[in-house]
Amino acid sequence: MRELVVLGTASQVPTRTRNHNGYFLRWDGEGLLLDPGEGTQRQMIHAGVASSRVTRICLTHVHGDHCFGLPGVLSRMAVDGVDHPVHLHYPASGEEVVRALVTVAGGGVDLRLHPHGGAGEIADGIDVVPLDHRIETYGYRLREPEGRTLLPDRLAAAGLSGPAVGELQRRGRVGRVRLEDVSAPRPGQRFAFVMDTAPCAGAEELASGADLLVTECTFADEDAALAREYRHLTAGQAGSIAGDGGARRLVLTHFSSRYPGVAPLTAQARATAGGAEVVTAADLDRFPFPRRRPVTTSSGVPASGQDGTPLPDQPLAPWP
Repeated sequence: MRELVVLGTASQVPTRTRNHNGYFLRWDGEGLLLDPGEGTQRQMIHAGVASSRVTRICLTHVHGDHCFGLPGVLSRMAVDGVDHPVHLHYPASGEEVVRALVTVAGGGVDLRLHPHGGAGEIADGIDVVPLDHRIETYGYRLREPEGRTLLPDRLAAAGLSGPAVGELQRRGRVGRVRLEDVSAPRPGQRFAFVMDTAPCAGAEELASGADLLVTECTFADEDAALAREYRHLTAGQAGSIAGDGGARRLVLTHFSSRYPGVAPLTAQARATAGGAEVVTAADLDRFPFPRRRPVTTSSGVPASGQDGTPLPDQPLAPWP
Protein backbone atom coordinates (compact mmCIF):
# COMPACT_ATOMS: atom_id res chain seq x y z
CA MET A 1 0.00 0.00 0.00
CA ARG A 2 0.92 3.66 -0.25
CA GLU A 3 0.99 5.35 3.12
CA LEU A 4 2.37 8.37 4.94
CA VAL A 5 3.85 7.74 8.40
CA VAL A 6 4.24 10.92 10.48
CA LEU A 7 7.32 10.76 12.68
CA GLY A 8 7.20 14.30 14.07
CA THR A 9 5.05 17.42 13.78
CA ALA A 10 6.92 20.23 15.59
CA SER A 11 8.46 23.21 13.89
CA GLN A 12 11.58 24.88 15.30
CA VAL A 13 11.02 23.91 18.95
CA PRO A 14 9.81 20.42 19.91
CA THR A 15 7.32 19.97 22.73
CA ARG A 16 6.40 17.23 25.18
CA THR A 17 4.01 15.77 22.61
CA ARG A 18 5.60 16.78 19.30
CA ASN A 19 8.95 15.59 18.03
CA HIS A 20 10.82 17.56 15.42
CA ASN A 21 9.77 17.02 11.80
CA GLY A 22 10.05 13.65 10.10
CA TYR A 23 7.91 11.78 7.58
CA PHE A 24 8.18 8.36 5.95
CA LEU A 25 6.36 7.72 2.69
CA ARG A 26 5.67 4.21 1.43
CA TRP A 27 5.37 4.46 -2.33
CA ASP A 28 5.38 1.13 -4.15
CA GLY A 29 8.96 -0.18 -3.97
CA GLU A 30 10.35 3.07 -2.54
CA GLY A 31 10.64 4.24 1.04
CA LEU A 32 11.18 8.00 1.24
CA LEU A 33 12.31 9.65 4.46
CA LEU A 34 11.41 13.35 4.27
CA ASP A 35 12.97 16.11 6.39
CA PRO A 36 14.37 14.04 9.28
CA GLY A 37 14.72 16.40 12.24
CA GLU A 38 16.26 15.56 15.62
CA GLY A 39 14.94 12.36 17.16
CA THR A 40 13.82 10.81 13.88
CA GLN A 41 15.76 7.59 14.52
CA ARG A 42 13.84 7.02 17.77
CA GLN A 43 10.52 7.97 16.22
CA MET A 44 11.09 5.38 13.49
CA ILE A 45 11.38 2.74 16.20
CA HIS A 46 8.10 3.87 17.80
CA ALA A 47 6.40 3.86 14.39
CA GLY A 48 7.72 0.45 13.38
CA VAL A 49 9.62 1.82 10.39
CA ALA A 50 12.78 -0.24 9.87
CA SER A 51 15.82 1.64 8.62
CA SER A 52 16.14 -0.95 5.85
CA ARG A 53 12.94 0.41 4.32
CA VAL A 54 14.54 3.77 3.50
CA THR A 55 15.67 4.03 -0.11
CA ARG A 56 15.67 7.83 -0.46
CA ILE A 57 16.09 10.75 1.91
CA CYS A 58 14.68 14.09 0.75
CA LEU A 59 15.50 17.42 2.39
CA THR A 60 13.41 20.48 1.55
CA HIS A 61 16.11 22.75 3.04
CA VAL A 62 18.90 22.65 5.60
CA HIS A 63 17.37 24.38 8.62
CA GLY A 64 18.09 22.18 11.61
CA ASP A 65 14.55 21.06 12.39
CA HIS A 66 14.44 19.51 8.91
CA CYS A 67 17.82 17.77 8.76
CA PHE A 68 19.59 17.40 12.12
CA GLY A 69 18.28 13.84 12.46
CA LEU A 70 20.20 12.76 9.37
CA PRO A 71 23.42 11.58 11.11
CA GLY A 72 21.47 9.39 13.53
CA VAL A 73 19.41 7.78 10.79
CA LEU A 74 22.48 7.07 8.66
CA SER A 75 24.36 5.67 11.68
CA ARG A 76 21.44 3.38 12.45
CA MET A 77 21.34 2.17 8.85
CA ALA A 78 25.03 1.30 9.09
CA VAL A 79 24.48 -0.62 12.35
CA ASP A 80 21.55 -2.47 10.77
CA GLY A 81 23.70 -3.48 7.80
CA VAL A 82 21.58 -1.78 5.16
CA ASP A 83 23.32 -2.77 1.93
CA HIS A 84 21.18 -1.17 -0.78
CA PRO A 85 22.00 2.28 -2.20
CA VAL A 86 20.37 5.21 -0.39
CA HIS A 87 19.81 8.35 -2.44
CA LEU A 88 20.00 11.70 -0.64
CA HIS A 89 18.32 14.68 -2.37
CA TYR A 90 18.85 18.26 -1.15
CA PRO A 91 19.24 21.87 -2.34
CA ALA A 92 22.66 22.49 -3.82
CA SER A 93 23.24 25.56 -1.64
CA GLY A 94 23.10 23.27 1.43
CA GLU A 95 26.08 21.21 0.27
CA GLU A 96 28.36 22.28 3.13
CA VAL A 97 25.77 21.48 5.80
CA VAL A 98 24.86 18.14 4.24
CA ARG A 99 28.49 17.10 3.88
CA ALA A 100 29.08 17.92 7.55
CA LEU A 101 26.05 15.89 8.66
CA VAL A 102 27.07 12.93 6.52
CA THR A 103 30.62 13.08 7.88
CA VAL A 104 29.32 13.00 11.46
CA ALA A 105 27.40 9.81 10.62
CA GLY A 106 30.70 8.06 9.99
CA GLY A 107 30.01 6.09 6.80
CA GLY A 108 28.98 2.47 6.38
CA VAL A 109 26.08 3.19 4.02
CA ASP A 110 26.13 3.26 0.22
CA LEU A 111 24.95 6.87 0.18
CA ARG A 112 24.50 8.61 -3.18
CA LEU A 113 24.35 12.43 -3.00
CA HIS A 114 22.06 14.27 -5.42
CA PRO A 115 22.05 18.08 -5.00
CA HIS A 116 19.54 20.00 -7.10
CA GLY A 117 19.66 23.66 -8.00
CA GLY A 118 16.36 24.24 -9.78
CA ALA A 119 12.95 22.87 -10.61
CA GLY A 120 12.62 19.57 -12.44
CA GLU A 121 12.62 15.79 -12.22
CA ILE A 122 15.28 14.46 -9.84
CA ALA A 123 14.41 10.76 -10.18
CA ASP A 124 11.86 8.71 -12.07
CA GLY A 125 8.47 10.19 -11.15
CA ILE A 126 9.87 12.57 -8.50
CA ASP A 127 9.94 16.34 -9.05
CA VAL A 128 11.17 19.30 -7.02
CA VAL A 129 9.63 22.78 -7.17
CA PRO A 130 11.15 25.93 -5.58
CA LEU A 131 9.36 27.42 -2.57
CA ASP A 132 9.68 30.85 -0.92
CA HIS A 133 11.53 30.62 2.39
CA ARG A 134 14.47 32.41 3.99
CA ILE A 135 16.96 30.00 2.39
CA GLU A 136 16.82 27.85 -0.75
CA THR A 137 13.90 25.48 -0.27
CA TYR A 138 12.10 22.97 -2.49
CA GLY A 139 8.90 20.99 -2.26
CA TYR A 140 8.66 17.43 -3.54
CA ARG A 141 6.05 15.74 -5.74
CA LEU A 142 5.68 12.06 -6.62
CA ARG A 143 3.75 11.14 -9.75
CA GLU A 144 2.34 7.77 -10.72
CA PRO A 145 2.19 7.37 -14.52
CA GLU A 146 -1.22 7.56 -16.12
CA GLY A 147 -2.59 4.09 -16.85
CA ARG A 148 -5.62 2.29 -18.17
CA THR A 149 -8.27 0.20 -16.43
CA LEU A 150 -9.71 -2.78 -18.30
CA LEU A 151 -13.51 -2.82 -18.59
CA PRO A 152 -14.92 -6.33 -18.04
CA ASP A 153 -18.05 -5.78 -20.13
CA ARG A 154 -16.01 -4.63 -23.13
CA LEU A 155 -13.55 -7.48 -22.77
CA ALA A 156 -16.45 -9.93 -22.76
CA ALA A 157 -18.04 -8.29 -25.81
CA ALA A 158 -14.72 -8.56 -27.64
CA GLY A 159 -14.41 -12.23 -26.67
CA LEU A 160 -11.16 -11.74 -24.76
CA SER A 161 -10.23 -13.63 -21.61
CA GLY A 162 -7.33 -15.42 -19.97
CA PRO A 163 -3.93 -15.20 -21.73
CA ALA A 164 -5.37 -12.99 -24.48
CA VAL A 165 -5.93 -10.23 -21.93
CA GLY A 166 -2.29 -10.35 -20.86
CA GLU A 167 -1.20 -10.22 -24.49
CA LEU A 168 -3.43 -7.20 -25.05
CA GLN A 169 -1.83 -5.39 -22.12
CA ARG A 170 1.68 -6.18 -23.33
CA ARG A 171 1.21 -5.45 -27.04
CA GLY A 172 -1.67 -2.96 -27.04
CA ARG A 173 -3.62 -4.99 -29.61
CA VAL A 174 -4.94 -8.51 -30.13
CA GLY A 175 -6.28 -9.03 -33.64
CA ARG A 176 -8.56 -6.10 -34.35
CA VAL A 177 -9.11 -5.26 -30.68
CA ARG A 178 -7.04 -2.35 -29.39
CA LEU A 179 -6.34 -1.75 -25.70
CA GLU A 180 -8.15 1.60 -25.83
CA ASP A 181 -11.27 -0.18 -27.15
CA VAL A 182 -11.71 -2.20 -23.97
CA SER A 183 -10.29 0.11 -21.29
CA ALA A 184 -10.61 3.59 -19.84
CA PRO A 185 -7.91 6.08 -18.74
CA ARG A 186 -6.85 5.72 -15.12
CA PRO A 187 -5.44 8.89 -13.50
CA GLY A 188 -2.13 8.40 -11.74
CA GLN A 189 -1.94 9.22 -8.05
CA ARG A 190 0.07 12.20 -6.79
CA PHE A 191 1.75 13.04 -3.49
CA ALA A 192 3.00 16.54 -2.66
CA PHE A 193 5.15 17.78 0.21
CA VAL A 194 5.22 21.50 1.02
CA MET A 195 7.29 22.60 3.99
CA ASP A 196 8.65 25.98 5.08
CA THR A 197 7.37 28.62 2.67
CA ALA A 198 5.33 31.75 2.27
CA PRO A 199 2.39 31.45 -0.15
CA CYS A 200 3.91 31.17 -3.62
CA ALA A 201 3.40 29.79 -7.10
CA GLY A 202 5.54 26.77 -6.26
CA ALA A 203 3.27 25.69 -3.42
CA GLU A 204 0.25 26.12 -5.69
CA GLU A 205 1.89 24.02 -8.41
CA LEU A 206 2.67 21.21 -6.00
CA ALA A 207 -0.87 21.16 -4.60
CA SER A 208 -2.49 21.00 -8.03
CA GLY A 209 -4.24 17.65 -8.43
CA ALA A 210 -2.56 16.09 -5.38
CA ASP A 211 -4.29 13.07 -3.88
CA LEU A 212 -2.35 13.49 -0.63
CA LEU A 213 -0.88 16.91 0.19
CA VAL A 214 1.29 17.54 3.26
CA THR A 215 1.81 21.19 4.18
CA GLU A 216 3.36 23.10 7.01
CA CYS A 217 0.85 24.93 9.20
CA THR A 218 3.18 26.86 11.48
CA PHE A 219 0.92 29.76 12.48
CA ALA A 220 -2.72 30.52 13.16
CA ASP A 221 -4.41 33.13 10.98
CA GLU A 222 -4.27 35.74 13.77
CA ASP A 223 -0.47 35.46 13.69
CA ALA A 224 -0.21 36.27 9.99
CA ALA A 225 2.37 39.00 10.68
CA LEU A 226 4.73 36.43 12.18
CA ALA A 227 4.11 34.12 9.23
CA ARG A 228 5.11 36.90 6.84
CA GLU A 229 8.22 37.74 8.85
CA TYR A 230 9.49 34.16 8.97
CA ARG A 231 8.08 33.14 5.56
CA HIS A 232 5.74 30.43 6.74
CA LEU A 233 2.11 29.50 6.11
CA THR A 234 -0.87 30.23 8.28
CA ALA A 235 -3.58 27.60 8.65
CA GLY A 236 -5.94 29.50 6.37
CA GLN A 237 -3.24 29.84 3.71
CA ALA A 238 -2.52 26.11 3.85
CA GLY A 239 -6.22 25.40 3.37
CA SER A 240 -6.45 27.80 0.43
CA ILE A 241 -3.48 26.21 -1.32
CA ALA A 242 -5.16 22.81 -1.05
CA GLY A 243 -8.60 24.02 -2.07
CA ASP A 244 -7.46 26.13 -5.00
CA GLY A 245 -5.29 23.27 -6.28
CA GLY A 246 -8.03 20.67 -6.12
CA ALA A 247 -6.10 18.53 -3.62
CA ARG A 248 -8.12 15.67 -2.20
CA ARG A 249 -6.63 15.17 1.28
CA LEU A 250 -4.62 17.82 3.15
CA VAL A 251 -2.43 16.79 6.08
CA LEU A 252 -1.46 19.72 8.33
CA THR A 253 1.81 19.57 10.29
CA HIS A 254 4.88 21.59 11.43
CA PHE A 255 3.12 23.45 14.27
CA SER A 256 4.65 26.24 16.32
CA SER A 257 5.17 25.43 20.00
CA ARG A 258 3.08 28.51 20.86
CA TYR A 259 -0.06 26.41 20.20
CA PRO A 260 -0.61 23.69 22.85
CA GLY A 261 -3.62 22.49 20.89
CA VAL A 262 -4.13 22.68 17.12
CA ALA A 263 -7.90 22.32 16.81
CA PRO A 264 -8.30 26.07 16.01
CA LEU A 265 -5.72 25.74 13.20
CA THR A 266 -7.62 22.79 11.78
CA ALA A 267 -10.83 24.80 11.77
CA GLN A 268 -9.14 27.74 10.02
CA ALA A 269 -7.72 25.47 7.31
CA ARG A 270 -11.09 23.77 6.76
CA ALA A 271 -12.76 27.13 6.32
CA THR A 272 -10.63 27.85 3.23
CA ALA A 273 -9.97 24.35 1.85
CA GLY A 274 -13.03 24.04 -0.38
CA GLY A 275 -13.59 20.39 -1.25
CA ALA A 276 -10.31 19.14 0.20
CA GLU A 277 -10.49 16.84 3.21
CA VAL A 278 -8.41 18.38 6.02
CA VAL A 279 -6.76 16.28 8.72
CA THR A 280 -4.33 17.30 11.44
CA ALA A 281 -1.23 15.18 11.96
CA ALA A 282 -0.01 14.02 15.34
CA ASP A 283 3.25 12.19 15.96
CA LEU A 284 3.10 8.55 14.80
CA ASP A 285 -0.12 9.01 12.81
CA ARG A 286 -0.48 7.01 9.60
CA PHE A 287 -2.41 8.30 6.59
CA PRO A 288 -3.39 6.07 3.67
CA PHE A 289 -3.94 7.57 0.25
CA PRO A 290 -7.54 8.37 -0.71
CA ARG A 291 -9.30 5.90 -2.96
CA ARG A 292 -8.42 6.40 -6.58
CA ARG A 293 -10.25 9.00 -8.59
CA PRO A 294 -13.16 7.43 -10.51
CA VAL A 295 -12.28 5.88 -13.87
CA THR A 296 -14.39 7.37 -16.67
CA THR A 297 -15.02 6.32 -20.25
CA SER A 298 -14.38 8.52 -23.27
CA SER A 299 -17.93 9.87 -22.98
CA GLY A 300 -17.16 11.14 -19.48
CA VAL A 301 -19.42 8.73 -17.56
CA PRO A 302 -18.08 6.52 -14.75
CA ALA A 303 -16.78 3.20 -16.03
CA SER A 304 -18.61 0.15 -14.71
CA GLY A 305 -18.51 -3.62 -14.76
CA GLN A 306 -20.93 -5.94 -16.52
CA ASP A 307 -23.54 -5.52 -13.78
CA GLY A 308 -23.48 -1.74 -14.06
CA THR A 309 -21.71 -1.15 -10.72
CA PRO A 310 -18.72 1.22 -10.64
CA LEU A 311 -15.37 -0.48 -11.02
CA PRO A 312 -13.47 -0.87 -7.74
CA ASP A 313 -10.17 0.84 -7.16
CA GLN A 314 -7.30 -1.00 -8.80
CA PRO A 315 -5.10 -2.77 -6.22
CA LEU A 316 -1.68 -1.29 -5.56
CA ALA A 317 1.50 -3.29 -5.63
CA PRO A 318 2.07 -4.82 -2.16
CA TRP A 319 4.69 -3.24 0.07
CA PRO A 320 7.63 -5.67 0.14
